[in-house]
Formats: sequence, C-alpha cells, structure tokens
Amino acid sequence: MQESQVVAAGLLKIGDVAARSGLTVKTIRFYCDEGLIHPASRSDGGFRLFSPDVFEELTFIRTLRALEITLPDVMKILESRRSGICTCTSLQSTIRSKAGEIEEKISALRAMHIELMDLLNDWQDCGGQKP
Repeated sequence: MQESQVVAAGLLKIGDVAARSGLTVKTIRFYCDEGLIHPASRSDGGFRLFSPDVFEELTFIRTLRALEITLPDVMKILESRRSGICTCTSLQSTIRSKAGEIEEKISALRAMHIELMDLLNDWQDCGGQKP
C-alpha cells in the first residue's frame, strides 16, 4: 500500500500508534507477534499498518496487564470479545482468581506491616528515640 493510500485509508504506521498510545514500537510488535492485536494491512515495504480501532484494544490490553492478567488469559479474553460470544464463566473465574491473589498479597502486606511496627516498638523500648 502506497503512502498516499495509507493516509487516505486512515491507517497508521506503527510509530504513530506507539506515539499516540504511549507504548513502545517494540511492545506493539510483541503484541502483534503474540496475536493480541492485528495490523489492518501492510505497506508496500512490509510495514504494519493499523486502523484507529487499535487504540481501544491497546487500552483494554493495558488495563488487563495492569491487573496482572497473564498474556494467555488476555488472549482468551480478547478472542472472546472479538467473537461476540460471551464466556462470562471463564472471565469471571479469571477475575475471581486475580481478586483472590490480591487479597492474599494484602494479607501478607498487613502481616509484614505488623512485624515492622513490632520491630520499631521493640527498638524504641530498648533506648531508641521516638521521632
């Protein structure tokens, strides 16, 4: 696809997608290679070209990754979303599992906080000065 056709079609080069999305070109290539996103076309030189719809998917992927959803699970969620077939049970299971992991981390952090406060109190009791 020639440069003028790219502009007329509203397609974006990978560098433009990277700049507008805040992701690196390397990350976008990785997402393509993993099948998470798909270029709409390729230029005559073989460069990936994307439709503006890619930003919605990239935002969704970023959200899932920020929740520490694994790439295989992100892929399953994206496939389900694209197919239009709701696999709510699978998605709910993934979300419940992630929520459970977060709850475990919170409990561990609370326990660590208590230990640190106990250490601090013991230190102050043995002659350390209070702030």
